[in-house]
Amino acid sequence: MRADKKNVFILSTCQMLFGSGRSLLLATAPLVSYTIADEKALATLPTSLIVIGTAVATIPAAMLMRRFGRRMGFVLGAMVGVLAGVICAFATMREDFWLFALGAFLFGTFSAFAQLFRFAATDVAHADFQSKAISLVLAGGVIAAFVGPEMAKAGQHLLSTPFVGGYWLMVGVTVLTALALATLDIPKQTRAEREGPKRPLRVVMTQPVFIAATLAGMIGQGVMTFLMTATPIAMQHVHHAFADTAFVIEWHIFAMFAPGFFTGWLITRFGEVAIIQAGILLQLACAAVALTGQSVDQYWLSMMLLGLGWNFTFTAATSLTTQAYTPAERDTTQGATNFIIYGFVALLSLSSGALVHYFGWFWVNIGAFPLLIVAGLVTLWYSARAPRGPIGGEAPAE
Repeated sequence: MRADKKNVFILSTCQMLFGSGRSLLLATAPLVSYTIADEKALATLPTSLIVIGTAVATIPAAMLMRRFGRRMGFVLGAMVGVLAGVICAFATMREDFWLFALGAFLFGTFSAFAQLFRFAATDVAHADFQSKAISLVLAGGVIAAFVGPEMAKAGQHLLSTPFVGGYWLMVGVTVLTALALATLDIPKQTRAEREGPKRPLRVVMTQPVFIAATLAGMIGQGVMTFLMTATPIAMQHVHHAFADTAFVIEWHIFAMFAPGFFTGWLITRFGEVAIIQAGILLQLACAAVALTGQSVDQYWLSMMLLGLGWNFTFTAATSLTTQAYTPAERDTTQGATNFIIYGFVALLSLSSGALVHYFGWFWVNIGAFPLLIVAGLVTLWYSARAPRGPIGGEAPAE
């Protein structure tokens, strides 16, 4: 098997395992937190701390990989994820909200490493395979869409304390992730690649291609997290059963990753800008459906549209980002992109719990509209201003 395809298979498998643990935590953390927190408005804080942990660790993760290579960096990140699962299990047993929040934060640091799976797939991929490689790695989340919520349901009453069994299952899949990552075959960058043409990061970040790609990824991911984080609590407020919430979340996650089998082809056929715009329109449709009511069917359709829109926007934005840097700029640019995306997502995630608690599901969805409109306008601005050029944009500055 070709090295790039072997790596894509391994990374896609790891995306599935990581995604299973993450979707389990996302489906249960708001409910566990709502039960054990003294201040109910803080119920989404642990979920937000997953994102904050991701934002904080993005640049250190990229720098570790620059120093030690992808394989070692990914394995270290997975071991932090194992520790996070153990802490979440003990915190739930002890009904210790702040310890649970720490476990969520540590899982977020593991997520910072996992968010580089999609970029790692392009490291040794042929140029005509890069968009497809990104898409196929993200497609690994298809199985996770069902495995994670099903593990959550199985673990809800597996042990005497609700949901603790699920967190031990999360530990198990994270251990498997570390073992799979140890088989990656991505060589460290050569000295020539590390010391090649390299511009200051501020120059890279002021390119129209970087601005458009990062903003699209930031808002696409932000709106997805903003609405998904609030969904379990909103469904609880209208007395839907946990099984219904798990059903909605698993189909949402399925819609996030199932298009990965063809999104890469769509990007090759129609270009990144067109697919980003399609994703934004789907996310707008999600919010519109959510405003029509709060039956299980309406939650299901809304979350399906949200997941599909995220896949188009985020995959195409990632592909567009690879046009913004040279090999020597790779790690700093990827770290900066992920830091911006997940820093913004953390702010939205923190606010969603308070919004749904104090103002309701209606206003949470209204808040998504202006963000998505801005993303659409900036992507159009880039399309008009900066036609596709060589990777790295303009010639490196002296």
